[in-house]
Amino acid sequence: MSPGDVVLVPMIQAGGGPPKLRPAVLLADLPGPYQTLLLCGISTQLHKLVPAWDELIQPGDPDFLTSGLHKASVIRLSYLVGAQPDEVAGVIGSIAPDRLTRLRSRLADQVRP
Repeated sequence: MSPGDVVLVPMIQAGGGPPKLRPAVLLADLPGPYQTLLLCGISTQLHKLVPAWDELIQPGDPDFLTSGLHKASVIRLSYLVGAQPDEVAGVIGSIAPDRLTRLRSRLADQVRP
């Protein structure tokens, strides 16, 4: 797996309930022995898009077909999770390098003092 890959991973659901297998973007490999992958969840609930924060990916975008997604979706930067590689059920696609750079930059800008 590499940053920019779209993977399937169990993620906790808003509102409770057991984790559900969801698509997520691998944002970064993290140092250390625990939760070595930083993942960002993907949702088809387009009405929850936060402008200038989340990233909309939809048919017609150059990287939509390679993403492995079936419907227009929101890459939700507030839906972050740390995981181990063995928790990932598989890679279904990847996003474009420029989209990955935008996501990482938005996240870094938000946490930078």
